[in-house]
Amino acid sequence: MDGTRTARLMDGTGLAGRITEDTAKAAADIALRTGTAPCLATVLVGEDPASVTYVRVKRARCRKAGIESRHVALPASVSTGVLVDTITALSQDPGVHGILVQHPMGPHIDERAAFEAIAPEKDVDGVTMHSFAAMGFGLPGFASCTPGGIMRLLDEYAVDLAGKHAVVVGRSAILGKPAGMLLLGRDATVTYCHSRTADLSAIVREADVLLAAVGRPRFISGADVKPGAVVIDAGYNPGNVGDVDFETARERASLITPVPGGVGPMTIAVLLAQTVEAAARQLGVA
Repeated sequence: MDGTRTARLMDGTGLAGRITEDTAKAAADIALRTGTAPCLATVLVGEDPASVTYVRVKRARCRKAGIESRHVALPASVSTGVLVDTITALSQDPGVHGILVQHPMGPHIDERAAFEAIAPEKDVDGVTMHSFAAMGFGLPGFASCTPGGIMRLLDEYAVDLAGKHAVVVGRSAILGKPAGMLLLGRDATVTYCHSRTADLSAIVREADVLLAAVGRPRFISGADVKPGAVVIDAGYNPGNVGDVDFETARERASLITPVPGGVGPMTIAVLLAQTVEAAARQLGVA
């Protein structure tokens, strides 16, 4: 860009609202046809303030979308075995169509064991190895919610990914890694980077699509953004700050997500949409 223009903002709040409206209509149709409303079970270990707030928000959004919410609160001292048994029981309960296990769960918990107790057809948060493999192989399944939301944002703004160089900065199992797979599935050429990547700036400068998900405030300088690039900032740090230096990046990018109001709202919208999709499949009305 020529420096006199700024990037177009990618409105995740608006798109998430439209997705949730469609989800509410689908949930109402399922309830009318089957007599059963879609149900999402949330499991929370301990009382981490951020996790408590996040689960509360998700449950409130469920109510607005016509999705029943069943909450299971466990003490911080719960063992991995008891947690796995709790999740297994929810997986076997026909009245539950989707399961969300909030993390972190505490250092004494085997989080992978907890996630793997979720039945694949109820893994609406896309955290199991089954879902990860489905994303990698392009098979039916549920996407990790934040990467899934990012792909919907890119589609909303008609970003053609074929042949583009997508740089993903971050390698978490539920964000960076699956996001790269989904981008690869759209024929982008994907480079994974992280906080220890040598000469990260040089790689970022080559990105046609930049996805920042490293969890460090303003970790990526706007000066390193390729002119005309699409910038997706999936970071959220104290003070409503993303992983990209927004003010400088918007002077070079063509499209950019704000923080907040970009990727964040999409995560919950996709969670709700996938819960309703799971219910439709399990109730035989998909």
